[in-house]
Amino acid sequence: MNMLLGTRLKRAREEVSLSQGAFAKALGLSSEYISLLESGKRTPSFETLIRISEFLNKDVGYFFEEKRPAFEGLFAAQGLDERARRELLKFKTYCERYLQLEEDTGRRLDVAPQYVRISPGRLADEERRRLGLGNEPVRDVFGLCELNGCRIVRQPLPEETRIAGVFVFDEERRAAFALINTNEPPGLQVQIAAHLYAHYLRDRADSPIVDNPDVMVDEYVSLYPPREQFAQAFASRFLIPPAKLQEIFEKDIRSKSPGFDDVLFLKRYFGVSTRAMLRSLRNNGHLAEARFEEFFKRAPEDREAEVFGNAAGHEERRSRTLFRKSRAVPSDRFRLLAAEAAAGAREREERTAPPPKTGESHE
Repeated sequence: MNMLLGTRLKRAREEVSLSQGAFAKALGLSSEYISLLESGKRTPSFETLIRISEFLNKDVGYFFEEKRPAFEGLFAAQGLDERARRELLKFKTYCERYLQLEEDTGRRLDVAPQYVRISPGRLADEERRRLGLGNEPVRDVFGLCELNGCRIVRQPLPEETRIAGVFVFDEERRAAFALINTNEPPGLQVQIAAHLYAHYLRDRADSPIVDNPDVMVDEYVSLYPPREQFAQAFASRFLIPPAKLQEIFEKDIRSKSPGFDDVLFLKRYFGVSTRAMLRSLRNNGHLAEARFEEFFKRAPEDREAEVFGNAAGHEERRSRTLFRKSRAVPSDRFRLLAAEAAAGAREREERTAPPPKTGESHE
């Protein structure tokens, strides 16, 4: 048991990029003591273990229980009917294929740093700084997630499954995956991706995580575990930086009370859903509660078509219908790796093929 605890402790410490000395100092312990724990030569007291667990954002059981393979834990989740299991099996197959393509091409993704003991707002700001985003909108959240080690799978899931997204972290292979339900509107898919990205940055030890649509709604998320409230708050700030929102108000809107057309403009600018934009405006003090309730009841598609063109107003409706009839949507990176792997296979075949036979010579 000591060796399992030591191995898990070392792995968790390295996940947050701390040396033994820095880790020991943060906990008020000696580096020698941490070294003894990680080598399995010492067992911590219960009080010390609690301090370590809280600092690393891990459950105490993480240090003692042999974890099941990531996808085995996913299929063991409660409340999954047979149809949901079939869809999740497709997700697993896609993930395995993705890792095989990375192996074939030698283009494995690195894992992003894991954050602990941090607020959702600060995590959003720190991650934006780390990625060099400044306060600008995230134009391609799916690509951004993938480049930072969280592979994206977009797949239509039946409404009765009650699944908006899934996060899986394969600890042994150091590989992270996020499944996004393409039957949700495009703006909401962006929010789901950012929500799952928060799980990746902070909650990967809790994998697998299955999120139903209610955790994406501010009015309902308080009924769920704190990690869901954290991920939702992170997603809002990460996608809609308050400083950028304030800048736009000062330069373009110049009104203390934005109109519905302003809301639609901001929604399109940040690439989120209308309701996510409304919640952000209210939470940042740009929209009074009465105005929020009025706008929240409106269907935005027709007005969006009037203001921004006929195609614009029906993007969400059309996209939702398209994806409902489709299979999984491969990411750009997946397509690129598949093309590289196919090209490499053709080159190897050409190199190993026997030379063509020449005709017999006659004297």
